[in-house]
Amino acid sequence: MNVYEPAFSFAFVREFILLGFSCEWKIQLLLFSLFTTMYALTITGNGAIVWALWCDRRVHIPMYIFLGNFSFLDIWYVSSTVPKMLVNFLSDKKTISFAECFLQFYFFFSLGTSECFLLAIMAFDRYLAICCPLHYPNIMTGHLCTKLVSICWVCGFLWFLIPIVLISQMPFCCPNIIDHVVCDPGPLFTLVCASAPTTQLLCYTLSSLVIFGNFLFILGSYTLVLLAVLHMPSATGRSKAFSTCGSHLAVVSLFYGSLKVMYVSPGLGHSAGIQKVATLFYAMVTPFLNPLITAFRIRR
Repeated sequence: MNVYEPAFSFAFVREFILLGFSCEWKIQLLLFSLFTTMYALTITGNGAIVWALWCDRRVHIPMYIFLGNFSFLDIWYVSSTVPKMLVNFLSDKKTISFAECFLQFYFFFSLGTSECFLLAIMAFDRYLAICCPLHYPNIMTGHLCTKLVSICWVCGFLWFLIPIVLISQMPFCCPNIIDHVVCDPGPLFTLVCASAPTTQLLCYTLSSLVIFGNFLFILGSYTLVLLAVLHMPSATGRSKAFSTCGSHLAVVSLFYGSLKVMYVSPGLGHSAGIQKVATLFYAMVTPFLNPLITAFRIRR
């Protein structure tokens, strides 16, 4: 029997088939080469930024500390899914064990949530620097900077812990095919033997809260920044302020744009193709572009 044929059964599954991209072998090899190159460049680029910011004591200021943490986070974020994706391109079975699937689920969502919180903190930092320049050094101290970064990491790893544990305790029945590139809650819920509306609602509520909450915080911060910049008498000052915020806004737009497609409304309403493309965008393209955007900002 073909490994991708649905084999309906009420036996509980011990592994899943992570279908990924179903296409011809030549296309699979092409995608494997493309994604391998992007992954290598992502690791190299973000690693170089972390190393450069760590070694140069002149940039040990809050803005660059946040940037360094963001690049460090991106290394682990992209590594939580892409290696398995690359292995599946060259595999016939494309299987992923139950434990491996939920570990990927946990780290992918935890790191993504930490990234949401960190982007919000970076927006707050820019607000303080532009709207309260005289008080900025006294407010954004090294101690506060360290505390904010720690909160981003800890909250990110705790945010989805309960729903992931709840989903992992559910009975999964055959067919055990996940028509996705990662272990995602939408496709996983379709494999659950019994209905779980409460857990499903909890999962999407937490997703919406972390996405909308941080996005609205960023939007509010930059609204105040924009008002402050427009009242600046100097054109040079306005240009410098906009350039300071531009790189962060570019990353926010790329990251949140694709996230909202997937998780603000239940993922079950999207086609498998849209889910895969959107996931690839925020899981792989954004971390790939981040070093380019960050390097442009540092150079300026």
